[in-house]
Amino acid sequence: MTNGKVDLIEKTTPFTGYFRVDRYVLRFRRFDGSWSAPVTREIFERGHAIGLLLFDPERDAVGLCEQFRPGALAAGWPPWLVEIPAGIIDAGQSPEQVAIREAWEETGSHISAPLSVCRYLATPGGSSESMEIFAARIDSRHFSGVHGLAGEHEDIRIFALPLAEALTWIEDSRIGNAMTIIALQWLALHRQRLIDAWSA
Repeated sequence: MTNGKVDLIEKTTPFTGYFRVDRYVLRFRRFDGSWSAPVTREIFERGHAIGLLLFDPERDAVGLCEQFRPGALAAGWPPWLVEIPAGIIDAGQSPEQVAIREAWEETGSHISAPLSVCRYLATPGGSSESMEIFAARIDSRHFSGVHGLAGEHEDIRIFALPLAEALTWIEDSRIGNAMTIIALQWLALHRQRLIDAWSA
């Protein structure tokens, strides 16, 4: 990490549990060319993840999930969130493999050839987590029920929603997590591009 622009002075791991917290002491080049004073920051390490934008182009509908999220509870928000399916990338798995796995585990859907549509850093001020959004085609007529792995305490209700209605759910804060907002707004901008890619 020491490369002339960032000088890593020390890295320790003060906490390891379900997630991990690393503590960095570093300095960085300022815009005027000087070095900053040493800065101490804790970084939340939870791995890298994928989100899955499930779209039915024939019915112009998206497949969504609703599940309990303890982070929302801690933030004082209603803890059942409407989201796109998502999952952590395990060691030895590609993001595409995880997209296929999560589609089955969280929604009971078989998908093939998920298409990467965007990548971003989830919370770069305090976490290394990156998110890659994939799109996959579904038949929304059969998208319903409760799914998830009992061993992971998952209780995931899935449902289909017309894209236009899903976008209004962003406006009235019924959808309030970044991953899902980014995916749906990407689809609103690039819907025809996605349909053309699947038709090629």
